[in-house]
Amino acid sequence: MDNSQNKQVSRRDFMRQSAIVAAGLGSASLTCRAKAENQPSNPEAPAAAEQEKIPQVPRRKLGKTGIEVSCLGLGTMFNLVDAQIVLRSTVKWGVKYWDTASSYAGGNSELGIGEFLSKNPQVRKDLFIVSKASGARTVADVEKRLATSLKRMNIDYIDAYYAPHGATDPAQFTDELKKWAEGAKKRKLIRFFGFSTHNNMAQCLFAAAKLGWIDMVMPMYNFRHMQDDELQKAIDACHKAGIAIVAMKTTGKTTIERFRLSIETEADKKLVQHFLERGYTAEQAALKLVLQDKRISAAPVQMETVAVLTQNVAAVLDKTKLTQEDREVLTEYARATCSGYCAGCAQICDSALPDVLRPGRISDIMRYLMYYNSYGHQAEAQELFAQIPGEVRNRLLSTDYSLAEARCPQHLPIAELVAQAVSKLA
Repeated sequence: MDNSQNKQVSRRDFMRQSAIVAAGLGSASLTCRAKAENQPSNPEAPAAAEQEKIPQVPRRKLGKTGIEVSCLGLGTMFNLVDAQIVLRSTVKWGVKYWDTASSYAGGNSELGIGEFLSKNPQVRKDLFIVSKASGARTVADVEKRLATSLKRMNIDYIDAYYAPHGATDPAQFTDELKKWAEGAKKRKLIRFFGFSTHNNMAQCLFAAAKLGWIDMVMPMYNFRHMQDDELQKAIDACHKAGIAIVAMKTTGKTTIERFRLSIETEADKKLVQHFLERGYTAEQAALKLVLQDKRISAAPVQMETVAVLTQNVAAVLDKTKLTQEDREVLTEYARATCSGYCAGCAQICDSALPDVLRPGRISDIMRYLMYYNSYGHQAEAQELFAQIPGEVRNRLLSTDYSLAEARCPQHLPIAELVAQAVSKLA
């Protein structure tokens, strides 16, 4: 069979799988409508015969924890109070890894989970819920965030708790934090402990691999980061240490609007056309590529609608592997659009900036701008920007970024992007 025939077969099989998923998730919508009309329904416990027909998202080992989780997770940086059908649909397809944080949607992410579990308490035992101590600067802050999260979600324990949420420096992994994590486990408030990281990721992961008390790490990881040799070595170190690696930002969305995954530039057109011929969207291909890395335990993806959930479930259930040609297309796209993506190497940027803008301030601002431009989370981006100390915000437009731009491996137009951030987020 020649290459064109392979493409036709993979596309036909994938579209068939997508149709099956869409039909299944559609039944969840019908169930929801029936409930709204006060008709009898039991969406969380479908008939055994029906449940057997519904394929479940594959599960993977979660590092050395001894448990397995769904490889596709639900990222919940949105208002779940108004998106109960999404939670119901994830349960139906076995997407039972839910990732939230105390700050997401102003608390409405965790509150939405709490509302769902108060009505469906039997589901809790099958879920793996992760939350994070957003903005916590002390162990006392971490304790308060945890108590708030437990109350909001109407649960007695959280499966995995991340603190720091957004680690930037191995110095943050203190003996005091270790003692707190061990105590929280003994009190049965959390099962596992870890951290997320957007900046200086390799350094943070290397440190975690040596500590011996970190169960999970969540770095940014997508087709753009796969060319980062240092990050690859750090992921290897964590994997060998038995630390579960959870990938976030798997689609590689950009800070600059013109570099989003959409059909705007010639690079966009080439990328989209290539994967349409293979039967995928570019976002589905990016997710599949991350999950082809067997070091990755799970990938929580933001899925605010049943339609987006459908696409990602279909991508994960599809057994077709991306080819070397597919990888090369994504690599080429990453190179063509690198100046629109902040890779989180904040230590390079920091070395060229005044002390007041360290550590990782500019990298954080690039991420907030990404939330605004590519995720459509304008309010959250503005809230995060508002948390930057006033003395830092006052220096943003008067700082010379030329040296930072010269050192940036991604060639970001930092001054232009900072000015855009001030305009949109302030």
